Amino acid sequence: MKGTLYLVATPIGNLEDITFRALRTLKEVDVILAEDTRKTLKLLNHFEIKKPLISFYRHNEGVKIEQVLGMLEEGKNLALVSDAGTPAISDPGEDLVRALIENEINIVPIPGAVAAIQALICSGFDTTRFAFEGFLSINKRCRKERLEELKTEERTMLFYEAPHKLTRTLEALKETFGPDRRIVLGREITKIHEEMMRMTVQEAIDYYEVNDVKGEFVIVVEGAPKTVEEVTETVEELMERYLEEGVDKKEAMKLVAKEKGMSKSEVYKICLSKKDE
Repeated sequence: MKGTLYLVATPIGNLEDITFRALRTLKEVDVILAEDTRKTLKLLNHFEIKKPLISFYRHNEGVKIEQVLGMLEEGKNLALVSDAGTPAISDPGEDLVRALIENEINIVPIPGAVAAIQALICSGFDTTRFAFEGFLSINKRCRKERLEELKTEERTMLFYEAPHKLTRTLEALKETFGPDRRIVLGREITKIHEEMMRMTVQEAIDYYEVNDVKGEFVIVVEGAPKTVEEVTETVEELMERYLEEGVDKKEAMKLVAKEKGMSKSEVYKICLSKKDE
């Protein structure tokens, strides 16, 4: 019988955010796959969990996927964790998930913290529809092209960024979305120095010209203003609306003719033609 891979979310800062289910799963699996075994070992030691660790990160997933498949085929149960938060989001776990689906191996999510969602719900922006963009490309041309594609995006947008790249990203956001686009900078979420900074792109740039950039960031960008499409009613639709409102037929024709810049006889012919149809 094949084993199961558990995608286990771990704390993004505050260790109290670990769930009972996550702890039980980590204790019960045969092997834990970790983005950084040293960081994961600290987490396991804190909760007195002793399990074999295998490194699984961006530059070795190609080789390790075959190894993982072999263990699962043997019936072993595995857990995948990232350095912090939910695995398979902006990390190599997504490639592993696809490989396991192709091989009909069971995958079970163990829910927990996601930094982007925590920043989103504190932003005050629209949470009914949003676009998670993760990390922007370090390539200037690719970054610019991606942001240009998002220029008219009406949904709230979520980006991850490292401290040493923040000011560069803010300048790119200013170039694409303008200096007055509202953003929220979620810094060090769930940690001691957690901060939610609500400002415009330009205000953020000005702030970090005189202040040091520290910590990991989630950048929440307000969506573009919604474009109002002009809805033009046809002659028949206008007539129907006026009649439903109780307007006399002759008066309705007069109103439609005025609104459409037509003569009453033209309105009459259109309505008559529609009636014949």
